[in-house]
Amino acid sequence: MATKIRLQRGGRKSYAFYSIVIADARAPRDGKFTEKIGSYNPNTNPATVNLNFERALYWVETGAQPTDTVRNILSAEGVYLMKHLRGGVKKGAFDEASAQKKFDAWKADKQKGLDKIAAEEAKAKKDAADKELAQEKKLNEEIAKKVAEKKAAIEAAKAEEEAAKAAEAAAAEQAEAPAEEAAAEAPAAE
Repeated sequence: MATKIRLQRGGRKSYAFYSIVIADARAPRDGKFTEKIGSYNPNTNPATVNLNFERALYWVETGAQPTDTVRNILSAEGVYLMKHLRGGVKKGAFDEASAQKKFDAWKADKQKGLDKIAAEEAKAKKDAADKELAQEKKLNEEIAKKVAEKKAAIEAAKAEEEAAKAAEAAAAEQAEAPAEEAAAEAPAAE
């Protein structure tokens, strides 16, 4: 029986989620499978892979053929590196401890790269948020300036109106004062 390591689709429309399964090569994509060894979610950045490393290594060493996508996933997770290192141990090139040490060094370096990517992405998000906040503050300042100018224009119009009323009142008082003086002089003259 030819065994394949393949992806089995799940999730909803436009949001695919895959299980990494061991299946007969003749079985359909979402059909019967022998064992589920992990999952793959390409919707996150970076893609999320949950893998039973030991079982994946076992199936690769026993001759299961992965699809191209699964081969890339297994390679990125270090399954093929560990297979290569175990081959070196079997040949006597180095011992198991040095193989594990090399694998751990590779895994640490890979994790450092992933952390760097995550940090850059977080920094880019923060910079974008800061830029958006600065634009919003600038827009708010412009709006506040226009509102202040409008209020100042209204206050100036009110002040002019009050000044005009005060001038009218003063003119009326001046007009009344001579009339009152003339009225006061008229009875005295009689």
